[in-house]
Amino acid sequence: MRIALASSNGDIVDLHLGKAASLAIYDVVDNDFDFVETRKLAIDKDAKHQGGDVIQECNDCDVIISTKYGFKSKIKAEDAGIKLVSDEGPVEEVLQRYIDHYNFMNS
Repeated sequence: MRIALASSNGDIVDLHLGKAASLAIYDVVDNDFDFVETRKLAIDKDAKHQGGDVIQECNDCDVIISTKYGFKSKIKAEDAGIKLVSDEGPVEEVLQRYIDHYNFMNS
């Protein structure tokens, strides 16, 4: 599974999906996660409703985690087969919470 995290610095999940100028991309296998890349995005910091643009840049991801996301982003993500999750905090803690929840829901 590939997870994108909306992060301003790669260390914490701290951005709204539509304001994510960069994403930390991780591959998750079993209970381990490996950093893949930091994906820089061309986001206009003053524009609204850019979550759909972020989703297009994540077409290889299964999950996107951000502090918040809008209704239009949710619909675009569903259409693209991407799960949106709202969380915040240190990247490793956010990833581990998602993995733990995923494993619990699939047990």
